Amino acid sequence: MSELTFTLLRLGYLVLLWVFVLSAIAVLRRDMAPRGAPRARSKRSDDGAAAPASPVASAGTPASPRRSGPTRLVVTSGPLTGSTLPLSTSSILIGRAPSCTLVLDDDYSSSRHARIFPQGDQWYVEDLGSTNGTYIGDQKLTGPTRLSPGVGVQIGRSVVELQG
Repeated sequence: MSELTFTLLRLGYLVLLWVFVLSAIAVLRRDMAPRGAPRARSKRSDDGAAAPASPVASAGTPASPRRSGPTRLVVTSGPLTGSTLPLSTSSILIGRAPSCTLVLDDDYSSSRHARIFPQGDQWYVEDLGSTNGTYIGDQKLTGPTRLSPGVGVQIGRSVVELQG
């Protein structure tokens, strides 16, 4: 083959290599703490009473599958301390990705770190294959685990718990 052919092959390989490197950088950048993502609502009440978390919950619709159980998810430790999310019949996805229900600005949490979901009258927490794991106390979760109100779940540097 001619020298022109080898030069064109080298340039093509170089362009392909740069496309790969730039796409890898874009994925890593997108995976890092996203800016402008929707965040959980912070509790700003000075008297300790929680304000209604959403118009739907204040309009008389039950905020949870059962009235005597927990009604909200509260961040008790970490960068978003005091933030609350109302509980409903759908699961709560926790992580750094903007598509998560609770977006954590935490380098130690994964994009899709864990999910908290109702099943019957109980709530469960499940690790979604995160890098650093999800913990209840000192115990690392290996599968879906029943979650009681007041029990802290550590996700990265943040701790969340169900409250009534």
